[in-house]
Amino acid sequence: MRPMAKYQFQVDVVPHFLPEQSSPEQGLYSFAYTITITNAGEIPAQLISRHWIITNANGQVEEVKGLGVVGHQPLLKPGEAFEYTSGCRLRTAHGTMRGSYFCVAEDGERFEVDIPPFVLDDGERRVLH
Repeated sequence: MRPMAKYQFQVDVVPHFLPEQSSPEQGLYSFAYTITITNAGEIPAQLISRHWIITNANGQVEEVKGLGVVGHQPLLKPGEAFEYTSGCRLRTAHGTMRGSYFCVAEDGERFEVDIPPFVLDDGERRVLH
């Protein structure tokens, strides 16, 4: 078993397509994603900022940077979790998101947490040509 890392956040993502907020005929697809951030490290740490890289099915990339998540900069003790839901719109029915969180531990150490890529998809089955 690996020793517990001093500075470590675990990130779990559940994406959802929002058909009621989408207009496929206008090329707008809305998605929500619920993220649970858990301090899996040994030291309390605060999430300071986020950096998202959103890529649609046409390969167009949008970057989003900002302080906190949904207006919060949660300070998490070891074992504590913070859950939030946010969203994005794409011009295609399919895309991916990935990113990172910038965090500062209670002892002043700064670290980044990778958010692994996840898929945004409207769930429609298409015949690929």
